[in-house]
Amino acid sequence: VQLQACGGGLVQAGGSLRLSCVASGGTFHNYFMGWFRQAPGTEREFVAAITFGGGRTYYADSASGRFSVSRDNAKRTAYLEMNSLKAEDTAIYLCAAWDRNRGKPDRNVEMADDYDFWGQGTQVTVSS
Repeated sequence: VQLQACGGGLVQAGGSLRLSCVASGGTFHNYFMGWFRQAPGTEREFVAAITFGGGRTYYADSASGRFSVSRDNAKRTAYLEMNSLKAEDTAIYLCAAWDRNRGKPDRNVEMADDYDFWGQGTQVTVSS
């Protein structure tokens, strides 16, 4: 499986961006999708995640109320809609997936190590 994230860019504080993550290969509806971000000198941080059919979503406290994660299984794409962006949201945003058929028990949606596949990331820069 290959994941390709796009949609990042430079935006002013208070603005919005919509990130997309397209998956190639495999069966998309078998993938639990997550979004993480990493700023220079920091560890990878969980942002949001969505279940296989899209029926349940998860958010970090920093994203709750401002970001919205969704997916379109027919298009093999997950999205991260980001509103009311702040300077502290500046980071490389990465999408990740775990495959339900890999049978790894007790995965934690916020743990980067529990994901099987990663995209290359897209840069989001928010100017204050």
